[in-house]
Amino acid sequence: QVRLVESGGGLVQAGGSLRLSCTTPGNIFTFNAAGWYRQAPGKQRELVAEIDSGGIPTYADSVKGRFTISRDDAGSAVYLQMNSLKPEDTAVYYCHADSLVVLDEAYEDDYWGQGTQVIVSS
Repeated sequence: QVRLVESGGGLVQAGGSLRLSCTTPGNIFTFNAAGWYRQAPGKQRELVAEIDSGGIPTYADSVKGRFTISRDDAGSAVYLQMNSLKPEDTAVYYCHADSLVVLDEAYEDDYWGQGTQVIVSS
């Protein structure tokens, strides 16, 4: 069982920026499609952004124009650039993938990380 690894969370003032990263242990695998979810205290986990296997992103309405999802050139990491952060963005952010690739072989599963905390103060 491969668990994704998120990093880059932290405490930031409203209007600030953070960049979240999602990788696999040892950077052995590469990503096809991937997504970022978030879960605020007492609320259901929600989809924030997705990037498909062709690199086309989609976003939740609440983050359009502020967040950018991307992959590095090698496909070994997925990022979420968060700009103009608002207090309502405060949540634990999770990376998700439904397939990982190693040695040109795709392995399908529901891959999740343990989450990284983002706190935006007003």
